[in-house]
Amino acid sequence: MSKQARERDLADNEAVATATQLRVGSIKLNLVAQSIRGMDVNKAVAELSFSSKRIAKDVKKCLQSAIANAENNHQLDVDRLYVAEASVGRAMVMKRMHARARGRGSRIEKPFSKLRVVVRERAEE
Repeated sequence: MSKQARERDLADNEAVATATQLRVGSIKLNLVAQSIRGMDVNKAVAELSFSSKRIAKDVKKCLQSAIANAENNHQLDVDRLYVAEASVGRAMVMKRMHARARGRGSRIEKPFSKLRVVVRERAEE
């Protein structure tokens, strides 16, 4: 006997992709995620391709993964997809020590973030 399959959190016209352990602060990542929210997926990929932010490359990979999930797993039409959600959260924080004057040390925090991208198919007109 096996467990019952869990109900799907998303609607039938949605697909999701997540990226965990992105080596950037959540505020910086949210600036990039904010620029693609509500956009058509083709425009969002173009926006991320020409962005000057370092983390835009990883956000683009996550978005392309969500598009591939929509096409292959849920048989959605790629031409009608748009970015419904792009949510950012905090992940772990690496703590490091930095040598300071008179034998003291100070803490350096290296934050990680996580990203969740949901793409949704537009309803037909």
